[in-house]
Amino acid sequence: MDTMSYEPIRGSDGTDIALMIVDEPIVVFGGSYSNLEAMQSLLAAAARLGVFPDRIVCTGDIVAYCADARATVALIRAAGVHVVMGNCEESLGWGHADCGCGFAEGTACDRAAAQWYPYADRQLDEDDRAWMRSLPRRIDVLVGGHRFAVVHGAVDRINTFIFASVPDEELRRQIALAGCDGVIGGHCGLPFTRIVSGSVWHNCGTIGLPANDGTTRTWFSLIEPLERGLRIRNLPLDYDFASAARKMRMAGLPEGYATALETGLWPSCDVLPPAERTRRGEPLPTVETIWQPNPHVDRGNSGSFTVPCPIRAKFSDPDITAGGEPRASVHLVRLETLWFNTGTLCNLACDNCYIESSPRNDRLVYLSRAEVGEFLGEAGCLSPPPDEIGFTGGEPFMNPDILGMIEDALTAGFRALVLTNAMKPMQRLKGPLLDLGRRHGGQLTLRVSLDHYGLAGHEKLRGAATWQPTIDGLMWLCANGFAVTVAGRTIWGESEAELRAGYRSLFAALQIPIDADDPARLVLFPEMEADADVPEITERCWNILGKSPSSVMCASSRMVVKRKGAGRPVVVSCTLLPYDETFELGATLAEAARPVKLNHRHCAQFCVLGGASCSGGN
Repeated sequence: MDTMSYEPIRGSDGTDIALMIVDEPIVVFGGSYSNLEAMQSLLAAAARLGVFPDRIVCTGDIVAYCADARATVALIRAAGVHVVMGNCEESLGWGHADCGCGFAEGTACDRAAAQWYPYADRQLDEDDRAWMRSLPRRIDVLVGGHRFAVVHGAVDRINTFIFASVPDEELRRQIALAGCDGVIGGHCGLPFTRIVSGSVWHNCGTIGLPANDGTTRTWFSLIEPLERGLRIRNLPLDYDFASAARKMRMAGLPEGYATALETGLWPSCDVLPPAERTRRGEPLPTVETIWQPNPHVDRGNSGSFTVPCPIRAKFSDPDITAGGEPRASVHLVRLETLWFNTGTLCNLACDNCYIESSPRNDRLVYLSRAEVGEFLGEAGCLSPPPDEIGFTGGEPFMNPDILGMIEDALTAGFRALVLTNAMKPMQRLKGPLLDLGRRHGGQLTLRVSLDHYGLAGHEKLRGAATWQPTIDGLMWLCANGFAVTVAGRTIWGESEAELRAGYRSLFAALQIPIDADDPARLVLFPEMEADADVPEITERCWNILGKSPSSVMCASSRMVVKRKGAGRPVVVSCTLLPYDETFELGATLAEAARPVKLNHRHCAQFCVLGGASCSGGN
């Protein structure tokens, strides 16, 4: 008799996790991609295997390239299949402008998405969208006593491509983040199974599109509990691909994907790593993997409990994570950078601003020169004193006291770092800035925010007509001998090497003397997606991830802020959490020299996993 339960759990960040407990075989599939014929065949194939919809799990992207978006959704909903939210459900559910697949801008896949995504969007109604919004981003399946996390892309990001050629280190990191015996993923479209350090990463492939192997078959998986361990089988799926392709052409959808159903070859290999590209057109075999847990591998709580259900919401307890483990904390090793948020008012309202700065946001009011001076005095008495004073915003040059604050920091012997968009607020102060530069030389550095090396990317986040003023300000600073660095973003789906190459070409064309390969001169900040499924950092994570608490920003930084309506400034843990009062550490630097509990999603996304720091030495 099947004993299966399903319980959704919602974290404080809105993340849904679902729990299934089952002692019978399960079927897992991915990417039906609006391919109704494939979905019908999958349900029939599962039934022949004795697996019915209450034991079928989909890794997401039920809607995409093919012609029957609404009918496929209706079939899956009526059948009762369990579905993890994919990037397509996320985008369609919330009415995003594109599919969020992670395709590089301008590639063949990106151009094709601009055709099929609006078609799929028109087919769905509000009830379909509401259902998509309700889907969990992760389903944990306890099958035969072994816990596997089912996700769409990666554990820490919905649209990350994890292919079979991914290095062991990254698979180990992802499995460690899941805290399970293994991970079942989708998104990349190619089935594979990897055993790494005794744990499993399995991709079931997709049923809506062939696996680029030159055959019309698609793929799904059957996972069966054994007396000890699991049997994982990749199985081919045959379906009426001719009807599916015909309907795509009748709907005017991209020909490349219709042809792919008939030839088994993808219209583009843009997303594929080199190893997977070389195997294009090679028919995939049916593969069976027997996995047995290694009793000498520490999997934490996985497989050792009867109901592995989080007992609390994520980030709700300062000391204990949702999984019941001690939360990681970071001690202040030495105050190397003292930050001042000069106020959150800004001349721009950028998309996905880290602290929501805008022309109207005055939640953090302007600091005065006198208030900054008090903290500079205390900082100067520390042994050793900070190396650097950082000024951030908002746009710091909108604060009427900014030049005096910088002057006081430099005169006291500190290095100063000012974060700016280099636009009009800075440019109206060219004369006084030149004077500061002449008198204090290399003590002053300005970091200019240039979100992408191209106009379109930068203005996508910063708004129209923002590129040229920023470039003008950057070139003026360089021409007048200021120490200048640039801050970019990594939201674009490009690799770090590609981003640095793009900036390198831009700097060369503008004759800007910045080494794009120097991470201290060109700082690339990781993104902090509000709807990403972010893991909590436990004490065990330091060893699992090979990181030290001393590498995290709050081990060496603090920031002074003044909240609207407050009588005086306070000190918070870092530049990213100015509003969260649980990260308020005191009214003085001495009071703020306390350990910081990593009880926020930004701690994981930006600092621990992202490896980023706002300080000048990054």
